[in-house]
Amino acid sequence: MKIKRKIEIAVISDVHLGTYGCHAKHLLTYLNSIEPKKLILNGDIIDIWQFSKRYFPKSHLKVIKKIMDMAADGVDIIYITGNHDEMLRKFSNTTIGNISIVDKLVLELNGKRAWFFHGDVFDVSIQNAKWLAKLGGYGYDLLTLVNRFINWYLEKRGKERYSLSKKVKNGVKGAIKYINDYEKVISDLAIENGYEYVICGHIHQPKMEYKENKHGKTMYLNSGDWVENFTSLEYQFNRWKIYNYSKDKLAPFYVDEDIENMEVKDLIAAITIVEKHEKKAK
Repeated sequence: MKIKRKIEIAVISDVHLGTYGCHAKHLLTYLNSIEPKKLILNGDIIDIWQFSKRYFPKSHLKVIKKIMDMAADGVDIIYITGNHDEMLRKFSNTTIGNISIVDKLVLELNGKRAWFFHGDVFDVSIQNAKWLAKLGGYGYDLLTLVNRFINWYLEKRGKERYSLSKKVKNGVKGAIKYINDYEKVISDLAIENGYEYVICGHIHQPKMEYKENKHGKTMYLNSGDWVENFTSLEYQFNRWKIYNYSKDKLAPFYVDEDIENMEVKDLIAAITIVEKHEKKAK
């Protein structure tokens, strides 16, 4: 019998289901290893910007099915909308059974206020030139696709994985400044509004760090992504930690056998179960 880790809150973001860069199997392994009370999906879970009927493999469907199953089992699922899944903002403040769709979230954790949002509203490049941001998204997707082939070759030879996008980001001064500015703006606003924690995603940079200015301090947390970093945030025993799949993964956990041959009809059945759960709750 597989023993799952019981945690109070798990936060994942930037999964980008429907793109070549998404590592859905890694995420399934992680979701199968935990038993959270709340699962917060902090934006860009389904990549509607780059959605194509030609590419949505079974492993991506399985992630959706797994989340539906978790909701049916009583896990509180909170979907915070991001820029790549902004179409869902039309359904903000909608609840179906244990699944809620919101644009932002505030929770009180052991007397401390935590502010959750995706983070794209603080991205000037998206607000002022959405078409350019989308074009950049396609370029990033191509880069991660090339990177997958490189890592496949490296793993075959027993060598360590390599991230092209990280190399590009770290080698461009403008990218580093952008990340620093992003973190500062968000942290300053959290301090101004009295939030002890501020939790976001969007920039694919996992981080947990205290930020301070003359008005106070806050803990800045970024859940990273499931394209290159394979990270999440976990809250348990009144403290936060960054979970890193590459370093922390538990060997006994794999993709559930019962969803190995899952089809679209099974996903529809899972959604029906969630809807029935809602009717019973009423």
